[in-house]
Amino acid sequence: MTTRKQVLVFRDLPPDQLARLQAVHEVTVADPRKPAQRAAFDAALAGAHGLIGASFPITAELLAHAPQLQAISSISVGVDNYDLQVLQARGIVLCHTPGVLDETVADTVFALILATCRRVVELSQMVREGRWSGNIGEELFGHDVHGKTLGLLGFGRIGQAVARRAALGFGMPVLYHARRAVDLAVQAPTLLGRAEHVPFGNLLARADIVVALLPLSDSTRGLVDARAFSAMKPGAIFVNAGRGATVVEDHLLAALDHGTLRAAGLDVFATEPLPLASPLRTHPRVTPLPHIGSATHGTRHAMARLAVTNLLQALAGETPPAVYRTIGA
Repeated sequence: MTTRKQVLVFRDLPPDQLARLQAVHEVTVADPRKPAQRAAFDAALAGAHGLIGASFPITAELLAHAPQLQAISSISVGVDNYDLQVLQARGIVLCHTPGVLDETVADTVFALILATCRRVVELSQMVREGRWSGNIGEELFGHDVHGKTLGLLGFGRIGQAVARRAALGFGMPVLYHARRAVDLAVQAPTLLGRAEHVPFGNLLARADIVVALLPLSDSTRGLVDARAFSAMKPGAIFVNAGRGATVVEDHLLAALDHGTLRAAGLDVFATEPLPLASPLRTHPRVTPLPHIGSATHGTRHAMARLAVTNLLQALAGETPPAVYRTIGA
């Protein structure tokens, strides 16, 4: 019989997935982002064998208060909230949830591309506010998406899903930049002859729409900076749906205000939630979203289900289905 262990849930789980944990282990639910629950989180941390949650930094300082910890299951794909060096040094298993959200995030990315290029949010607001009094003039026209060249920074599962939508649905030539070229014949046969691996600068110079889908690491932090924006085609559209800190936001604003960048669509930011004082919140050429890439009922439930499975198997001494391994963008 499996020994019941202490599990700390630091982000709400669907009731059926919480029940799976409670059937096997002693479970404390405490969200450290909520002031009323922070004390309970700190108290439970000392005896926790497993953590499950997302969107909260699990730092070296915090881990020092969790001497019993054996496994963390993140309800996310990205793992930049976790101190990987400390986890590795202590032999703590870290799991995440790749795969189950790829198509949903790709839908969001393409929605953001379309909304940004066609000025959907801006023009919808004009109608809502009663400012639509006749046919719009050229100053409010958008820009085509079909047939334009798409450049993808990062070409993992989500990037490939975006590429399929672009190439097969909108007739868009696709360029991508990654550490290594992808064997399309094996990993993405429908993109053979439709997606081209190119150097970073080449992609920026050729793409009409540049989409960043980069994880956050030492090599990607601040990668999209003033030099990158200045290398983009005049009139380019920029979309970020990877991690906010891969972009230097002051440089993005400068490119919009003083450079040749036409517009930007952003689902992620360096600081989240986006501060009220941020110029990105109200900039007329920015379409901002509140980090909703995977936020559908079905996908968030699938992520929670995989995260619970990961944790249950890790605490049972088994190999979870999605142990994190560092991979290149």
